[in-house]
Amino acid sequence: MLSLQQISDRLEIEDLMVRYSHAVDTHQWDLLDDMFTEDAYIDYSAMGGAAGDLAQIKEFLSTVLPNFLAFQHLISNSSITVDGDRATARTMCHNPMLVGETGGDQNLMLCGLWYLDTFARVDGTWKIARRVEEKSYMFLAAGQ
Repeated sequence: MLSLQQISDRLEIEDLMVRYSHAVDTHQWDLLDDMFTEDAYIDYSAMGGAAGDLAQIKEFLSTVLPNFLAFQHLISNSSITVDGDRATARTMCHNPMLVGETGGDQNLMLCGLWYLDTFARVDGTWKIARRVEEKSYMFLAAGQ
């Protein structure tokens, strides 16, 4: 049976992951500053993205994501393990992205991945210390 602290920790970590998704999906890059540790490492290379520290990733996101017409990060099935002030999680992400083409055509890119995360409790608040993407699939559906 989980203790109240364990339940609280899991809910706080799940909320952190949802806030991350909302910040990215709404292009609010500066909100990420409160979600990652100062020395965080982020690796999106499995899906063709960048890897590096938070400043590098914010630059990557702010440069690349505005090129898409729309996208959503849908996260679920988190397997979270808490060990004191550290935690790990494997979380499923389905990320549909709408790509605009010359002439007004649109294509839908479907990205499936897992976030492999390490979290640290910093001054009583859970933060992401390490985030690595693991690719499941990427599919481009031609549209009209």
